[in-house]
Amino acid sequence: MGRKPMEPVQVVKQRRDAALNALVNGVPYIQFLGIEFDRRGDELTAIMPFKEMLIGNPMLPAIHGGATAAFLEVTSIIGLSWSILWEKIESGEIDAEALVAGNLPSLPKTIDFTVDYLRSGLPRDAYARARVNRSGRRYASVHVEAWQDNRGRPFAQATGHFLMPQSDG
Repeated sequence: MGRKPMEPVQVVKQRRDAALNALVNGVPYIQFLGIEFDRRGDELTAIMPFKEMLIGNPMLPAIHGGATAAFLEVTSIIGLSWSILWEKIESGEIDAEALVAGNLPSLPKTIDFTVDYLRSGLPRDAYARARVNRSGRRYASVHVEAWQDNRGRPFAQATGHFLMPQSDG
């Protein structure tokens, strides 16, 4: 009797996408690198479209190690933040419209971030996915892998530890 009618699927998808876009657009460095996020349900894939400015060694040519590390760290932070926001949006604890209006939560802060460069990043689009290994009230651990043509052959991976933002409640 007291149940709300179900919303159309497209409305729910639009709200989720708008919330993700608000989170991503809240970080100017993400726009500088041109990183995009593709959402399928609660799973995110980061995409760093190739641009000449990403080349570090023009003789190879190879993507700069700093651009690779930044791509991995951004993917980790957004992936971790989205995993927390997803649950809060779905439970109704956070209003997705409030995120779109600019009421963005604080992002996790990097404690340490270790990158393994497995091979040269080629001059083409790169993809990455983060996996949250542990997420508590104060601390989180995330593993992320980046690949280009074949997900089974990552060109870089990283593990990061993050200080979680403290809620104001």
